Amino acid sequence: MSSGKNDKETLDFAGAMAEVERARIGEAVLREANAALEAELARGTQKKDRAMAELRDSERHFKLLVQSVTDYAIYMLGPDGVVASWNTGAERIKGYKPHEIMGRNFAEFFTPEDRAAHVPEIALKTAAEHGRYESEGWRLRKDGSRFWVLAVIDAVRDEEGELLGFAKITRDMTAKREAQLRLERAQEKLAQSQKMEAIGHLTGGIAHDFNNLLMIISGQAQLMKKRARDPKDIRSIDAIEQAAQSGANLTRQLLTFARRQRLNRVTVDLTERLMAVRDLLTSSVGGAVKLEIEPASDLWPVETDVGELGLALVNIAVNARDAMPHGGALTVSARNVSLDGNDTVLLTGDFVALSLADTGEGVPPDVLARIFEPFFTTKEVGKGTGLGLSQVYGFARQSGGDVRVSSTLGEGTTVTLYLPRSHADVVSAAAKSPGNEKIHGRGAVLLVEDNSEVGDVSKLLLEQLGYNIVRVDRPAAALDMLSGKNNFVLVFSDIVMPGDMDGLALAREIQERHPNLPVLLATGYSSAAARAGTEFPILRKPYDQSTLGLAVKAALGGSGLKRSEPA
Repeated sequence: MSSGKNDKETLDFAGAMAEVERARIGEAVLREANAALEAELARGTQKKDRAMAELRDSERHFKLLVQSVTDYAIYMLGPDGVVASWNTGAERIKGYKPHEIMGRNFAEFFTPEDRAAHVPEIALKTAAEHGRYESEGWRLRKDGSRFWVLAVIDAVRDEEGELLGFAKITRDMTAKREAQLRLERAQEKLAQSQKMEAIGHLTGGIAHDFNNLLMIISGQAQLMKKRARDPKDIRSIDAIEQAAQSGANLTRQLLTFARRQRLNRVTVDLTERLMAVRDLLTSSVGGAVKLEIEPASDLWPVETDVGELGLALVNIAVNARDAMPHGGALTVSARNVSLDGNDTVLLTGDFVALSLADTGEGVPPDVLARIFEPFFTTKEVGKGTGLGLSQVYGFARQSGGDVRVSSTLGEGTTVTLYLPRSHADVVSAAAKSPGNEKIHGRGAVLLVEDNSEVGDVSKLLLEQLGYNIVRVDRPAAALDMLSGKNNFVLVFSDIVMPGDMDGLALAREIQERHPNLPVLLATGYSSAAARAGTEFPILRKPYDQSTLGLAVKAALGGSGLKRSEPA
């Protein structure tokens, strides 16, 4: 029994030892597992720390990026539109410091009219429903000034789709908008200029032909009047002459509009000129309109045609009077302006802006767009020709300036002429009257005129002034005539003639061959007249006998030309 007991004890001991060994091994495994777990946990912690560090770096970099942007206002809004962040661009563009605006609703940036129309609420609702809202419009800076923006609002949601707020980006587009508007104005002005140029070509051609007809009518009327004895006949002839003069005035305005009228530009003191025409303007507007002339004290001299300037002022004044049927005020002012081409006038350089402002009915926009077109008028039949402002337009453009009209219905209209500054010496407004000058003369005059009716009239008018007339109808015939032994004191030629040589070319050829022989040119209209400049004196058709006589005397006696010797 003893042996069996020992065996059992031995087995129990072995079992116990085996259990201890198993426990030891389990503990080692546990230690290893724990160590591995701790190592894994450490690696996870390190990874998490790195991730957090990277996240913090990313957030810092993002904030730095957002804060460094100065051309865009970038900020966050809460779901209710309250400002939650504010970058440097927002501060620069809108004028608010972060502490001044954060916690306040972004609706403060909108104009009163937009707030009244609930635009801020609509913007947030649209962004929340569709994810994005984009618009252009006026916004307000801190100081109350307005600026034009492109604004984008994006909805910001979490992983579950819950709305966290809005990301708002705003860009100041004021300069771009102004540039676009300037471009549009320039394009409109170009289109208007091209239209007016086309109309000008048409009216200029009509005026030329019409002036030749008026020359025949008025010339024959003058000749008939000298022979008439019956008072009734004389009154009838007077009516013909008055009608011809009215026609001449109309064609003059057409030619001015078409910029085919020859301007006699001189440098003048505009203040002196305005005072000289005060009485004329006063009579033009009538007693019911108060006239005020208020030029600046330091006005620059301007280069202009005195006669056309006076006509332009009268035309504007008459239109102002008609816009004030119950009376009002017309203020004439002038100021110096330096333009850089970015104004609505699109001129560059120094100008004097001459403005006539009335307190009349104003002009509707659709009428304003056509106000300079010839024969366009809103007046009753017989109340106007529609050429007054056309003359103003043509005169201003041909003078190297421009004209602009601004108007507000019920308040009045302002017409502004821009006349170029002159650095030449001023010519006094006082002019010598030619009324008492002797217009008769003597000597042989070579008349060159292809229109037989006009030629007949001119020949008779010159003969009655005492000149002997030899008439030819072509420049070549005139040159042949001058190659002989004829002792002409003057060549009087029309500019517009058929063939390769017109009157201007003839005058230049005569000047080359016979430098001491004066040449007087005549025309109702010709582009050649504009090219002539001051090279030769030019008489405008239709002309009366007195004007013709004075022009011949001037050509013979001076005006920069030598008195002719026999050719």
